[in-house]
Amino acid sequence: MTAASDLAFDPWDPAFVADPYPVYAELRARGRVHYYEPTNQWLVPHHADVSALLRDRRLGRTYLHRFSHEEFGRTPPPPEHEPFHTLNDHGMLDLEPPDHTRIRRLVSKAFTPRTVARLKPYVEQLAGELVDGLVEAGGGDLLRDVAEPLPVAVIAEMLGIPEADRGPLRPWSADICGMYELNPSQEAAKKAVRASVEFSDYLRGLIAARRKDPGDDLISGLTAAHDEDDDRLTEQEMISTCVLLLNAGHEATVNSTANGWWALFRNPQQLAALRADHSLVPSAVEELMRYDTPLQLFERWVLDEIEIDGTVIPRGAELALLFGSANHDTAVFTDPARLDLARRDNPHISFSAGIHYCIGAPLARIELAASMRALLDKAPNLRPAQQPKRKPNFVIRGLEGLAVEVR
Repeated sequence: MTAASDLAFDPWDPAFVADPYPVYAELRARGRVHYYEPTNQWLVPHHADVSALLRDRRLGRTYLHRFSHEEFGRTPPPPEHEPFHTLNDHGMLDLEPPDHTRIRRLVSKAFTPRTVARLKPYVEQLAGELVDGLVEAGGGDLLRDVAEPLPVAVIAEMLGIPEADRGPLRPWSADICGMYELNPSQEAAKKAVRASVEFSDYLRGLIAARRKDPGDDLISGLTAAHDEDDDRLTEQEMISTCVLLLNAGHEATVNSTANGWWALFRNPQQLAALRADHSLVPSAVEELMRYDTPLQLFERWVLDEIEIDGTVIPRGAELALLFGSANHDTAVFTDPARLDLARRDNPHISFSAGIHYCIGAPLARIELAASMRALLDKAPNLRPAQQPKRKPNFVIRGLEGLAVEVR
């Protein structure tokens, strides 16, 4: 074990955030687990360990189903943060069985292969329309004009959020997700709390409306489940589930699209190969998610003592599973620093694993492929207009924007 502070791991350093992958290689070379004092976490950088620990039931996304904060040796969150934690802690991503199992079983009905397949024509049509707008304008911001509106519209359509109400969805999501960064600032916490209150109030009203006048959408379905005796959902669980689906349903897709196209622009030979052979799109989607991972870190609480390579990690500790590092592990990926759109053996973990595997992964793949194909077909000469600025965030990795030109 090496103290991560002895290395160059610094999630607040812009240079590290710009390119964390060389530091990950050093972490992997120095050991399987590293204590990082600034966040009081144990960093786990190897693919095999990350993959195994995501499935290890001695770990959990929460500990409150077994311990109080005090019993677990943790300080309760400040009272002023309560709206965020109420919203976050009742979503299935931060629950453990049996509550996680109950909620996921209900939500999974909206993500069956048949349901997702039915969405494909709508996703492809919308992607084409967004790219048409970009082409007509001669270019623009690929993130703002294509990457963001596509998944937001799709998940809002699934949930049944009226088109006129969708404007605040992305800002609410961005502010809530600010709390998932390491040691978020007081300002980030205030924004997350405010967004949690506003989003929850909006959904509470929409749920009431759907109860009176149900439709063919997920919110109506969850409302019906709330009113049944079996697998009952509380109203807070419904609200938290809807927010989670919106946030998780587009954050990864938005950032994968922008990160992916910026990677393609920096690897012109691979981009040329993709333009010449559109059958590479499915493997390109997987490789781009591996190459520049949209979610760099996922946390787990140690519910029962574990041991990693001779280091005992006690109950009450927190693990930081480094997805970005795992996706560049030379033990699993040949020449991982090289972008290879035809890579065949690609067991990346960008969608997590175990019981918390991303329920929307099939839909995300459809969205990413649809926007990529539309851009390849309609904007074959797409090129960057300027160097993009990377967001300062480490955990959720993305760009501020991606200015492009269409010749």
